[in-house]
Amino acid sequence: MNYFVTGATGFIGRFLVARILQDEDAVVHVLAREASRDKVEKLKRDLGEEAAKRIHAVWGDIADDGLVSASARKKIAGKIDHIFHLAAVYDMNMDDATADRVNTEGTRNVVAFANSLGGDVRLHHMSSVAVAGIQFEGQFTEDMFDEGQPLEHPYYRTKFESEKVVREECRVPFRIYRPGAVVGSSETGEMDKVDGPYYFFKSIQRMRDSVPRWLPMIGIDGGRVPIVPVDYVALAMHAIAHRTDGDGECFHLLQSPSPSVGELLGVLLEAAHGPEITRTIDVGRFGTLPSPIRQVTNSAIRVVPSRVLRMASQTLGVPVSVLGYVFNPAIFDDRKARAALRGTGIKCPDIRDYAEKLFQYWEIHLDLDVKVPASLQRRIGGKVVLITGASSGIGFSSAKKIAAGGAKVILVARTPEKLEQTKHIIEKMGGEAHCYPTDLNNLESIDAMSQQVLHDFGHVDILINNAGRSIRRAVFESFDRFHDFERTMQLNYFGAIRLIMNLLPEMARRKSGHIINISSIGVLANAARFSAYVASKAALDAYTRCLSAEVRSRNIHTTAIYMPLVRTPMIAPTKMYDYVPTWTPEQAADTVVEAILKRPKSIATPVGTAAALSYAVWPKVNDYILSKGFQLFPSSGAAKGMKEGGKPTIEQVVFANLFKGEHW
Repeated sequence: MNYFVTGATGFIGRFLVARILQDEDAVVHVLAREASRDKVEKLKRDLGEEAAKRIHAVWGDIADDGLVSASARKKIAGKIDHIFHLAAVYDMNMDDATADRVNTEGTRNVVAFANSLGGDVRLHHMSSVAVAGIQFEGQFTEDMFDEGQPLEHPYYRTKFESEKVVREECRVPFRIYRPGAVVGSSETGEMDKVDGPYYFFKSIQRMRDSVPRWLPMIGIDGGRVPIVPVDYVALAMHAIAHRTDGDGECFHLLQSPSPSVGELLGVLLEAAHGPEITRTIDVGRFGTLPSPIRQVTNSAIRVVPSRVLRMASQTLGVPVSVLGYVFNPAIFDDRKARAALRGTGIKCPDIRDYAEKLFQYWEIHLDLDVKVPASLQRRIGGKVVLITGASSGIGFSSAKKIAAGGAKVILVARTPEKLEQTKHIIEKMGGEAHCYPTDLNNLESIDAMSQQVLHDFGHVDILINNAGRSIRRAVFESFDRFHDFERTMQLNYFGAIRLIMNLLPEMARRKSGHIINISSIGVLANAARFSAYVASKAALDAYTRCLSAEVRSRNIHTTAIYMPLVRTPMIAPTKMYDYVPTWTPEQAADTVVEAILKRPKSIATPVGTAAALSYAVWPKVNDYILSKGFQLFPSSGAAKGMKEGGKPTIEQVVFANLFKGEHW
């Protein structure tokens, strides 16, 4: 079967093409501009060698009459079974001229192209629920289109006009798809840009970092957000396109029922591990008021002075056009889409089930607004900084900040693909990064990497030993697991000191260097269940303390950072940690920046310092508290060989907040 796809290199297009090519007989003709050759090649690489053989580029532009050259049209005339028209401008900040040229006239050109191809071609048009505008009140069904709704924004207006072109000018069978606000993949969280609900993610992140999680919050509520993950859009379009019936019909692709603004913000705050919204104030739907009063109230909301909206937009970092959705009174049904998908197993997932993936992907790949002190740029600009465990967690966040400070960042971790991903993100920020895949459990691999780095850069100014392995298991559950102690010692101690000793001679020769070891609050607090992990970190701590006296005269500094519990992939298996106070990787990275700037001997939280002091002065009191914690918090499901679940008790929450950041 032959397909012709516009917008194939766009976000939704990539997912749709991937689904089409799962069918072995599918051949996809991709419309692309000459200037987008690199995007077409990337699409082929991403989909793999076998699939790439069935992707054929057709050079052209939807904004041009005829779309493609006469010779290109002749090659495919009468051979295309389905045309998927996805190309459009989705930017909420677009101007009228661009919207008219691409969205409206571009669709008219695609329709004319479909009409001229001949054969049994069918057109599938990607529209949007935006055709309803943001002031339509009540239910907007799949059968509704021109309901007299106002369409002031160029995006809403041209999505309406382009769908109208299809309805009135298309002479071949057609089907129309109206997705809601498209977000990232429900499987991976993948997204290509900050848009729609993502504009609120930065405010959610700031709230998470500044408000204690146990503090109940009051939120705002409003209209319903017709949200949908990109993978569902692609799967649903493909399935509906191949039904024998459905020509001339429209299908809404979205979660049904859609979450309200307040519900969505609550879900996203939970996904970000922020405070819980316990009450909401409904600013968009005054449903309990008598109808006449409700209409007056809604009208008043819609005429909020533009100056006030602009101020709110600047404060939140959200476009005015997106803020309008807070008050959107439309509700979209998807009965036809659900009926068409019955029996396929394709169902729109609930945002509650994948919101955390969306937020994590945004923080890693799209949150490129990295703030660092000007003093960091003066300290490390142009210097060589090597970070182990740089592809995730603390190492990843530190790499972003250090790169933003102007350093040449050496990324070291085991997985080449993740390192390249980190390098790409840093380069998008305008930073410089270099990848050195290394198995830090293997001393020979460490030696080879060290030699290569010294060959390439001559020296390392700052070494950050961040890579580590943590094991949460009581000693009485470890009698047959001596290898746990061996492997934590291998990575956390032997691997770290091997790297130090490889780089130290050049630091000594240059009489300049800084070694930063990411240690743990457990070293100060003697955390129960972490004997393997804490012992390996304590060994590195002792080694570095001894080293510090030897290198002081050579202007080499050492710093130990006794990190509290940080929300990284390393602690993810212990589900209890979802409910106790933790640092974010960004907060941990800020501490690394502090270490670089101040070069202290050590950095610890107040709880960590108090724990060390209490053990020195009142060791039995210290043991009593730790014993209570040991009894209060169960072993992980992995250690007990059973499934772990359920939220912590009030006693556990209180205890965890009293000893904030401690490992339990």
